[in-house]
Amino acid sequence: MTQASQTPPTLFDRQALRFHRDRHKRAALFLHEMARDEVEDRLSMVNRTFTDPAIVTPFAEIWQNSFPNAKIVADEDLITLQPDTHDVVVHAMCLHWANDPVGQLIQCRRALKEDGLLLVLMLGGQTLHQLRSVLAEAETTITGGLSPRVAPMGEIRDLGALLQRAGLNLPVADLIPLTAEYRDLFHLMHDLRDMAETNALAHRQKHPSSRLLFDMADHLYRQHFANDQGRLPATFEMVCLTGWSPSETQQKPLRPGSARSRLADALKVPETRLPE
Repeated sequence: MTQASQTPPTLFDRQALRFHRDRHKRAALFLHEMARDEVEDRLSMVNRTFTDPAIVTPFAEIWQNSFPNAKIVADEDLITLQPDTHDVVVHAMCLHWANDPVGQLIQCRRALKEDGLLLVLMLGGQTLHQLRSVLAEAETTITGGLSPRVAPMGEIRDLGALLQRAGLNLPVADLIPLTAEYRDLFHLMHDLRDMAETNALAHRQKHPSSRLLFDMADHLYRQHFANDQGRLPATFEMVCLTGWSPSETQQKPLRPGSARSRLADALKVPETRLPE
């Protein structure tokens, strides 16, 4: 295998992403605050006390007060965590910007002690589907073509499989649909800029788009998606992935055919043979 075939494609311009994050506004980071609250709730439901947490995040200020004993590291291609050191690692709202998401998860797994928990919060496939749709329709109408404007995001069935590829056990993936409302498309795009979620695709257009494009997109947004109050809903799909570093003490799935009783008997229903 050649070195070129081992290197994942560069989907995102990490330098542009760092620039966007450097100019974020703290008041706009409501998605990161919701992710933090979700992590606190989920950890409280685990029957274990975690003493060596680590958090991978672009915005340390969101997490410092809630997790004062955690090692907080920046979201970079190479995560600065030592192997076999932490009993829980939180990868917080940045995996959807990774050029190599499996590589990120493998680094997190290596940082975990045996039977340690990895908890990932990220944006999923339905995020900003309204904006994606109207920008595509407006640009096709005006220019006859499309340019990369909104980052592609993984569907939950595919994201859950990443945990297994990274060598984690007991993988679980679930989602939390969120909806924010905006006065108009420009209000939404300003909010995305302030939360550092604007276009950082490597092959994005480098020149400014025309005002006509965004005026038409705003019109289409209202036409297709406006609610009864005239507000524009924007979907943010938060995906939560959980997995555990391997351990001999973990529960193992039973071998197929090893059950000692029939499901039909347990449910007290007649057993029906499926058609061939």
